[in-house]
Amino acid sequence: MSVVSMPSETPRAAAPASGGAMDRVVARKTLPLRAKIALGATGAIALLGTAWYYMPSSNSQTLPADRIVVSTVSQGRFDDFLPLRARVTPLITVYLDAIEGGRVEEVLVEDGATVQKGQLLARLSNAELQLSVLARQTEVTQQLNSMRSQELALSQNRLTNNRAMLEADLDLKKAQRQYEREAPLAARGFVAGRTFADTRDDLSYQRDRRAVLARTQQTDERLQTSQLAQLRASAETLQSSLGVARASLEALNLRAPVAGTVSAFSIQVGQSMARGERLGQIDSPGRNKLVAGIDEFYLPRVQLGQTATVDWNGKSYRMKVAKIYPTVRNGQFEIDLQFLDGEPPQIQRGQTLQAKLTLGDPVRARLIPNGSFYNDTGGAWVFVVTPDGGEAVKRAVRLGRRNADYIEILDGLEPGEQVLTSPYTGFADKDRLVLEKK
Repeated sequence: MSVVSMPSETPRAAAPASGGAMDRVVARKTLPLRAKIALGATGAIALLGTAWYYMPSSNSQTLPADRIVVSTVSQGRFDDFLPLRARVTPLITVYLDAIEGGRVEEVLVEDGATVQKGQLLARLSNAELQLSVLARQTEVTQQLNSMRSQELALSQNRLTNNRAMLEADLDLKKAQRQYEREAPLAARGFVAGRTFADTRDDLSYQRDRRAVLARTQQTDERLQTSQLAQLRASAETLQSSLGVARASLEALNLRAPVAGTVSAFSIQVGQSMARGERLGQIDSPGRNKLVAGIDEFYLPRVQLGQTATVDWNGKSYRMKVAKIYPTVRNGQFEIDLQFLDGEPPQIQRGQTLQAKLTLGDPVRARLIPNGSFYNDTGGAWVFVVTPDGGEAVKRAVRLGRRNADYIEILDGLEPGEQVLTSPYTGFADKDRLVLEKK
């Protein structure tokens, strides 16, 4: 049996048409992953490069411009002088020391008094020294008396030898005359041969005796002369020793060795002074010198005879370098300056004066103002400001002489350039400075 399918419903009416069928999904275009990574790396590198460019390097430092001093290199006259701060000191100072120790018995002058040479200043006593000197004096006197006795004995011996020589001469003459008288008679037989032989033997004896006495006298004379010279030298030595002993005793009377003004003289009656102890000093009145300390840097350039000037109450006084003390203490050595044409009136010991020491003749040179930078660099390099004023760059230079105002430039800088002359503390190890202006 065949089955015939029949529609169960009436067909629905078609739905109205819409624009939805006309829309299309458009796919988004994106960069490949590799491109994104490459682009990001490029941007990071560019950012790091920019940051590195603007970041201060390890050899540079940024400084506020108002914290530094900038000076300009100029061409001008360089006066080679050195300012000094000098101290007034007496030209001649003689120290008073106790040659022998003792007790102060009397003080005859006061500190600040003007004394004359040889004037008695004080008296000291020393019982032990006095007894020692008296004993020494007695000993020397005894030795001198003993030597005088020896000298007298030598003189008497010389007289005895002279007397013996005179007697020998007389006996020789008598024997000679007797021989001359008997010789002709003995030849004629008027004098017995035995008698004439005795006369001849006596003449020979007297001759030999005189020769022996002459040699003895010469030897004694030589020895006596030597002994007398030694005795006289010993006597002079003993006299000198006695003089020293008496001088030691006299040294208990303290006298002024020179004329001048007594200072630092503050001993008191009853005070015990040891041998060699400083009692005071005597300063030359109205004659002073200046003592100045100078940095050791100038030691090779300071010479004897160089001139200096001191201004006092509107008047200039000339001086010269009289003495150089080459010993360096605390980075300085000292010199003595002596006035040439009189000294300022009413200056006092210990007073400080300003002086100028001339080291050389003035010259034309490139100059830079003196500043504290020199102590940091030693004159081997400086920071030079760039033309735009934004930076300062380290540059090697060669600097020469300097005074209180300027430093002489030998090489490395030209007139018109600007240099940092303030201290380089805190950035001396940098090569470049960025100057930040407000």
